[in-house]
Amino acid sequence: MKQFLLSLSLLAAATAVQADAVDALRDFARDVKTGKAGFTQTVTSPDGKRKKVSSGTFEFERPNRFRFAYAKPFEQVIVADGAKVWIYDADLNQASSRKLADALGATPAALLAGTNLERDFTLKALTSEGGLDWVQAVPKQAESTIQSLKLGFREKGLAAMEIVDGFGQRSRLDFSAVQANVPLAAERFQFKLPAGADLIEQ
Repeated sequence: MKQFLLSLSLLAAATAVQADAVDALRDFARDVKTGKAGFTQTVTSPDGKRKKVSSGTFEFERPNRFRFAYAKPFEQVIVADGAKVWIYDADLNQASSRKLADALGATPAALLAGTNLERDFTLKALTSEGGLDWVQAVPKQAESTIQSLKLGFREKGLAAMEIVDGFGQRSRLDFSAVQANVPLAAERFQFKLPAGADLIEQ
């Protein structure tokens, strides 16, 4: 009987932790209006044999403004200004843009910087792993190119994101030095086409 009660109490504790992870995501979406962090992104091929690692910084301001600045191994900037999403490749000196509504949808960026969490995603608590409490966010849009998406929290703070695309390629972003509700200059979310750069509008 004691063993049964112990099992029940452990199960209840695990369920509470998982529920806390969903609450942590909801709190993040509701309470964190701006943020910045460093990140390391590891992209793994579907067969698990090839990996690419990149790093940079991430900033956002709700609603729908964000900036991913990749520094290594090559420079690339992705900026959303609330109306459009811009991608600039420094090596090619080429930029592309598309309307935010077409680009954002049920994407990882929508989870981090959007305002319609429950409208765009179905949330489900997952088992804690690697010291993180994980939440799965399943896109409600049938045409989404994402197979699965989950966010990891440590003590209710955002720590990681993992995405599996429709081809089985896995991308994991580990965040560091996360700062919430910090003042960010408006120009961080404005894109100016560098001199001589080509622009492709989609």
